[in-house]
Amino acid sequence: MCGIVGYTGRRKAAPILLDALSRLEYRGYDSAGLAVRDGEKLAEVVKATGKLIHLADKTDQGRALEGNCGIGHTRWATHGDPSLINAHPHVSGNCSGSGSGEVESEVVGVHNGIIENFAELKDKLLRHGYTFYSETDTEVLIKLVDYYYRKYKIGPVDAINRMMVRVRGSYALALMFRDYPGEIFAARKDSPMIIGTKDGETYLASDVPAILKYTREVYYIDNLQVARIAPGQVTFYDLNGDEVELPRTEITWDAAAAERGGFEHFMLKEIHEQPAAVRDTLNSLIRDGRIDLSASGLTEEELRAAEQIDIVACGSAWHVGMAAQYVIEGLAGLPVRVELASEFRYRQLPLNERTLVIVISQSGETADSLAALRVAKERGAKTLAIVNVIGSTIAREADHVLYTLAGPEIAVATTKAYSAQLVTADVLAVELASVRGMMDDARRDELLAELMTLPDKINRILEEKERLQWFSSKIANTHDIFFIGRGLDYAISLEGSLKMKEISYIHSEAYAAGELKHGTISLIENNTLVIGVLTQNDLYEKTLSNMMECKSRGAYLMGLTTNGHFSVEDSVNFTVYIPKTDGFFMASLAVIPLQLLAYYTSVNRGLDVDKPRNLAKSVTVE
Repeated sequence: MCGIVGYTGRRKAAPILLDALSRLEYRGYDSAGLAVRDGEKLAEVVKATGKLIHLADKTDQGRALEGNCGIGHTRWATHGDPSLINAHPHVSGNCSGSGSGEVESEVVGVHNGIIENFAELKDKLLRHGYTFYSETDTEVLIKLVDYYYRKYKIGPVDAINRMMVRVRGSYALALMFRDYPGEIFAARKDSPMIIGTKDGETYLASDVPAILKYTREVYYIDNLQVARIAPGQVTFYDLNGDEVELPRTEITWDAAAAERGGFEHFMLKEIHEQPAAVRDTLNSLIRDGRIDLSASGLTEEELRAAEQIDIVACGSAWHVGMAAQYVIEGLAGLPVRVELASEFRYRQLPLNERTLVIVISQSGETADSLAALRVAKERGAKTLAIVNVIGSTIAREADHVLYTLAGPEIAVATTKAYSAQLVTADVLAVELASVRGMMDDARRDELLAELMTLPDKINRILEEKERLQWFSSKIANTHDIFFIGRGLDYAISLEGSLKMKEISYIHSEAYAAGELKHGTISLIENNTLVIGVLTQNDLYEKTLSNMMECKSRGAYLMGLTTNGHFSVEDSVNFTVYIPKTDGFFMASLAVIPLQLLAYYTSVNRGLDVDKPRNLAKSVTVE
């Protein structure tokens, strides 16, 4: 996810902007840039690809840029390849955007989000004489503002408002206009943005940690609002151009906790951060189309030597293990056991140096998982940790560690950490299969390419969340929910059921669909909600048949399946479709609607989504 920062005040802007951007690095990015103005002079734009340190070196840690007003950006490529020319800031003129220097341009800006109708808007601007130097939707956005500013000879606020009426998509936008030195104009829709003031200085950022060092007095700009920012002051406007008052909030959390931004709950924010979490994690493991686990120290020889894999975890991480079991066994042909960490240490499992024990934990401090890790090491097994927190105890004590790049996760019910763990396990499964000769290079490359499509497919699911919001209102008063599936769909059902029960407090269970007639079906009565997960083509008909048995006993049915299985609508009451992917990777997509359903059900029941009763984020005692 991109990062935006801005500053105007009495101090030199560039060093502050660089420092603020460094506090957003956890979001992931491929390039960075600054635009700084020194009074009446033209804006100076500097960009660099790769890590932020390259931009810092290019500007002598910001000291080479004169001026007290500026904006900065870290970009993760969406429209256009990661490159210097596509990096932000973008300008309204015909600058090539190739590196650095003063730009003769009316408008300079940075942007987070995606503009869905950018191609249509680009065609319009081309007809009006504009040319484009980049492949980005952001350049279109900047030039659209410039078009309205020039054509109607109106002020920045009115020009931005006209832009917002025409644009479809999400954005957090920060702009500087040549005619307004010392000022920054900002706008947002769906993408969060905050503005802080202190001692005659004003700061702008896409997340609190970026500016928490400088001020704890912030404003949360609302959807479809514009902010006019000057040193020590900010004025807000609605879509009609009228001034509006916004409350000022004092941030009392520490930097890691202050990340909700414009979302109603941390959980919803973190659900929407899953494309970025999955992408960042995949990019840390797959480089130039090849798996690279060198950072973990795990060698191909060790993977080839493994004769048995034990996956040990708790809660949602255990569900990751359940999904990974099907993927590793299916791809690599290795026997896999999935053990609850709280039980592992009390069993006399046969372990030796040819057993690879994989411990999965978001925090890296889970007490039962840590104890299981120590038992595994004592018994001579090789150990691999999959964790999200660098330097955590499990990460330090395991023989090898793969870090997920989910970033801080605040909501108790895990979402993005689960998804990051899941793709980490998938990459590991592909590597195991490859080094053990269970697949050829063509199949490996095909699977890796498919993994890299998952972030965009998750985004497509999120765009359809309104249907799930509507359905959740229909089931909010349900007393019992059963999730059923076969194979990998059963593992998905486990996580869907846990999400529902832990934040909505509705009794919910997951069952292997074939087990229904061995007792569970006796619980089905009129209007019992049964959610069938139907993503595995070879098991689709069998699970659907099990759902029909429930329907004949009065159950109300929801089907979760892939695009193409449209006939399911003839059998169930409500259907959710997800994009197609390789069958082994379906869990990454199928879990998203189940997370959203649980979230909206909890909201509809008026519950504390982020802090469900009796639960803690990390269980650090047995």
